[in-house]
Amino acid sequence: MQTAVKPRLSLLRIIEMNIGFFGLQFSFGLQQANMGPIYGFLGADEATMPLLWLAGPMTGLIIQPIVGAMSDRTNSRFGRRTPYFLIGAIICTISLFFMPYSSTLWMAASLLWILDAGNNITMEPYRAYVADRLLPAQRSIGFLTQSAFTGLAQTLSYLAPTLLTAFIAQDVLDDNGIPVIVRIAFIIGAILSISTIVWSVWRVPELPMTEDEKAVLEQKPLTVKDTFAEIVDAIRDMPKPMRQLALAMLCQWYAMFAYWQYITFAVGRSLYDTSDPSSAAFREATLTTQQAGALYNFIAFVGALLLIPIVAKLGARFVHAVCLTASGIAMLLIPGVETAPALFALMLGIGIGWAGMMGNTYVMLADSIPAERNGIYMGIFNMFIVIPMLFQTLTMPLIYNPVLGGDPRNVLMLGGALMIVGAIATLFVDAGHRVPREQKALAS
Repeated sequence: MQTAVKPRLSLLRIIEMNIGFFGLQFSFGLQQANMGPIYGFLGADEATMPLLWLAGPMTGLIIQPIVGAMSDRTNSRFGRRTPYFLIGAIICTISLFFMPYSSTLWMAASLLWILDAGNNITMEPYRAYVADRLLPAQRSIGFLTQSAFTGLAQTLSYLAPTLLTAFIAQDVLDDNGIPVIVRIAFIIGAILSISTIVWSVWRVPELPMTEDEKAVLEQKPLTVKDTFAEIVDAIRDMPKPMRQLALAMLCQWYAMFAYWQYITFAVGRSLYDTSDPSSAAFREATLTTQQAGALYNFIAFVGALLLIPIVAKLGARFVHAVCLTASGIAMLLIPGVETAPALFALMLGIGIGWAGMMGNTYVMLADSIPAERNGIYMGIFNMFIVIPMLFQTLTMPLIYNPVLGGDPRNVLMLGGALMIVGAIATLFVDAGHRVPREQKALAS
């Protein structure tokens, strides 16, 4: 079958095609940095708070495989993946704008469901678009560049409230108790969400389909029945390396989701001796963890760029195991810190782990799946992220008090142990080996 000839893209074009990921990840960063404190400001209980985070794993579990399969079967004047980017970005923009105006827990949780639906409509078609557009030898560059944009975007989203304190005091609150600096940060995120996606699809449009590819697509109608049948078929035919990644993904994403939920509450206890979300000390703890989050995301941004030649030389599998180990050690040590500088020093490990999670796993995945199923397998692979998140959300309320003593610092220690287990599991994955010399020459 005749396929479209993929041109080799310059580094500038690879950067431009991933700028939309900057806006998408700025949105995710705002959630990670602020939803826990927002729920605290609105009166959430620590033990049951994970249930308020159900939006992310549930919408990802439902939406991403379906949208991934649909994007494989779509043939529009805008392309296969682009319609989903734009629809998702519009939903994200609207939700981000209204989130900080939430007056009740149910309102904030409902908006998070809508926001995560928009993010998930965008996410996997975007990853498939990168795999579609790049030559195999350039995919590690593409996905690690995407990881770098994740780090940069989340650095700025975590840091946004702190930067805004130069103009507005952190104790200036809206009527709902949410700081004004948080509201403005979300408005900035809303603008970035749509503008960066539009830039990417304008500057690096999808490749046109050949007549042969269109003919094949006509045999795969875009119907509900055929879409679900394709998902079932793809799960049955899942490549072995993808199945082997399941345990590592379970460990790392359970740990990271727990970290995002409880890091502010853990720092509040260890550094500021408070568990009261309405106190000034808790707001100070919130800013400290946002600054720490900005630091680990900046480290992830730089680290992802540095990992490109390292992965090319040593392979994604080994490098990812090292990244997860660094993150696990940092999580185990965070509960014992007594000063902000000590906390910031440990962000080196969290940042290295986050860079690996956002890049290396997709390098391993892209090398093991058939190109014609990039969309659906990227969507199914997201189940390896959201199922651990869903599992964490449902189990944490059950173990928070009886097993973890009602202390968020123990949640982080559990996360650290799981990261190290995930690192060991990664070493048993039959993908992401050292790149052959001839492929390195192509990538250089």
